[in-house]
Amino acid sequence: MIAALQVFLLGLCAFFLLSLIVGLIRPVLVLWFLDRFNRRRVITFYGSALLGAALALGITAIMAYMAE
Repeated sequence: MIAALQVFLLGLCAFFLLSLIVGLIRPVLVLWFLDRFNRRRVITFYGSALLGAALALGITAIMAYMAE
């Protein structure tokens, strides 16, 4: 169960990192659902999501290590 959660969180991290990189080049491609498109919003939105997903991935890695 924890392994499946880790794979899911790793996929989320990859998606958020890719969106962050694309958004720094062309913000309108990743922030199409907002009224304004700028790089600061890309960093705020996808950077915080990437940080949260990476933190959750780290916590699940610690949980998997302790379960062994």
